Amino acid sequence: MGIEIERKFLLKDESWRREVTALPRRLTQGYFSRVPGGPTVRVRIADEKAFLTVKGRSRGESSLERSEFEYEIPVEDASAMLQEFCGSRVVKKLRYIVPAENGLCWEIDEYLEANQGLFTAEIELPGAASSFVTPPWLGEDVSRDSRYSNGSLSAKPYCQWKEEP
Repeated sequence: MGIEIERKFLLKDESWRREVTALPRRLTQGYFSRVPGGPTVRVRIADEKAFLTVKGRSRGESSLERSEFEYEIPVEDASAMLQEFCGSRVVKKLRYIVPAENGLCWEIDEYLEANQGLFTAEIELPGAASSFVTPPWLGEDVSRDSRYSNGSLSAKPYCQWKEEP
């Protein structure tokens, strides 16, 4: 069983673009219907590869750890699952990679379509107590704000947030 320990941040500005090391990957990911308190099940197409992922809930309110199972699947199967099982619960984005200290990397997501205008930076950590250098372009920590999870963004896109009073 894999364990994911991840921190997510908003961005202050676009100066991170100078540090990008490769062309962005185009990601399309769909979310299966979700049972409250249950796991998140996602299908993702990332360029020419596809994955089925099951993520558990965070292990306690203060924890950033959760179980993660991910399996490569044929792209044709992923396309069929997106169409048959995910409906409108789809998130599209471009993912850029920015190297970080200690062999880590920042994944900068530029959201598209209904989530356009939202940019986040994620860093996956080797341990819960791992430290990392915060670059100057990093903004607010939204790791514990469930609105910013991709599963939540598939159900209530960023464009709908602006409509709230």
